[in-house]
Amino acid sequence: MNACPTIMNERIRIGAVSYLNTKPLVFDLQALAPQAEVILDHPSRLADQLARAELDVALIPVIEYFRAGTYRLIPNIAIASHGPVLSVTLFSRKPWPEIRRVALDEGSRTSAALTQVLLRKKYGVKAEVCPLPVDGAAEDVDADAALLIGDRAMHACLPGFRHAFDLGQEWHDWTGLPFVYAAWAVREGVDLGPVLDAFYEAKRRGIENVGPIAAREAPRLGLDAGFCRRYLANIIRFDLGQRELAGLHHYYMLASDLGLAPRGVNVQLYDAPALV
Repeated sequence: MNACPTIMNERIRIGAVSYLNTKPLVFDLQALAPQAEVILDHPSRLADQLARAELDVALIPVIEYFRAGTYRLIPNIAIASHGPVLSVTLFSRKPWPEIRRVALDEGSRTSAALTQVLLRKKYGVKAEVCPLPVDGAAEDVDADAALLIGDRAMHACLPGFRHAFDLGQEWHDWTGLPFVYAAWAVREGVDLGPVLDAFYEAKRRGIENVGPIAAREAPRLGLDAGFCRRYLANIIRFDLGQRELAGLHHYYMLASDLGLAPRGVNVQLYDAPALV
């Protein structure tokens, strides 16, 4: 007898991030899935809501996928980079080897763990970590470095910090692999039904419409529309293919070695029709 019966929700609850880099993945998603409810929030909060079964599927930090150990990832959709990412930045008053205290954006989980992986594994530094509230001023932190993610990272200048390290670039220079920041995670026992196709169609439409998305979002963010378009078209990658999975696995092994995620978790993909 199946210990985990399939959950057929009348209304699938979808948690999505409201950052610029997620807009192509949620393009027309609510219209494409009228039987679903789309909820926008910070990635760390979405992870907590999914863990409490308040959501059925959510775009969560990948470290939370491994910490939960019971979710399945929707294949071939992710937020990733193959080099610089521009929206995950460690602002630092000192070079990497001299960092002793680092403030980590509370909106982040994957990038917070990546910061610790880079410090410990790449630079041999064991730094004290402290939280940086989502609405906190990074300029005022009592730390050598501050991690910012998402739209906030793209706005920040922090002139009091001599260095601005792009963590996507740091990872790629070190490993030669893509880095995966977030992916659609489906809670155990949930059957997405026809909503699954909406995720693929939203991605297809979103990638085709990065120009209109950039033009719409740029004024809201106070950013140049051309920059936003280049960011979505050339910087952020939206696939979860073999190279991305290799980068994801390597990150997980390093993070679990530091006790940032439990050992022995494998990537399980949601059963789906042919990828698009």
